[in-house]
Amino acid sequence: MKERNSYEEHEREEMEKTIDKLTLFDDDLMSAVFEHNIEATELLLRIILKKKMHVIYVKGQEQLKNPIQKGRSITLDIKAIDEYGKHINIEVQRKKSGAHVRRARFHSSMVDVRMLKKGQKFKELKDSYVIFICEKDIFKAGNPVYHINRTIAETGKKFGDGSHIVYVNGEYKGNNAIGKLIQDFKCQSSKEMQYKELAEGVRYYKETEEGRDIMCEAFEKLANQRVKRIKEEKDREIQEKEEQIQEKEEQIQEKEKKIQEQQRIIEELKRELGKNV
Repeated sequence: MKERNSYEEHEREEMEKTIDKLTLFDDDLMSAVFEHNIEATELLLRIILKKKMHVIYVKGQEQLKNPIQKGRSITLDIKAIDEYGKHINIEVQRKKSGAHVRRARFHSSMVDVRMLKKGQKFKELKDSYVIFICEKDIFKAGNPVYHINRTIAETGKKFGDGSHIVYVNGEYKGNNAIGKLIQDFKCQSSKEMQYKELAEGVRYYKETEEGRDIMCEAFEKLANQRVKRIKEEKDREIQEKEEQIQEKEEQIQEKEKKIQEQQRIIEELKRELGKNV
């Protein structure tokens, strides 16, 4: 029992150290701070998109399952919906590989596919936004924000399909609204932050006992989910390999049957020829 308690205390200490180092560039903290936090979400969208949006729904770590069997599913750091039914996915990424442009395309498609119900017309599809807040300057052009919207190549006019992909450059250090927002995302302490809408959430989850307990529980839950996901992936790999082996065995059996049938025909031909000689 003592060994178990000692192990649990050690695990708790390690979690506490991890929580101390967290910033809003870590999806665990970011998802917790923004979940159900309308004010913080509207602030972020107002600064990045330069437009006011009245948000009515915000959820952290929302899973979107792929409707295709064996298709890849995703978990959104933040999913938000505004009063007009526009869907917004906000992601934080430390690594460039995690913010690949084709990932943005995939996220956009997974968001879009859930926005129309059976019988609705395609023109009823609302706008969607996929926003990647990246620690690095993915496109290395020095811009604070990159807006990606489809255009007609031959005319240069906007395509107007309502799909918007946005990348935020986390290396930007300007003394303006977006620069201050990025700086807040890098802060480990709420006291260093400039936007109270963000600071209040960070203070609660990092600097209060109740909030830190919630973060520890979230880490434990996440660890269990990862173990479960790894097990499911391994089980799926084993099943796929077994299916491949079974398929090969069936192919071999089919070939053997064909060979046997060919041999039978050859033997019959030989006997027929022998009778005619």
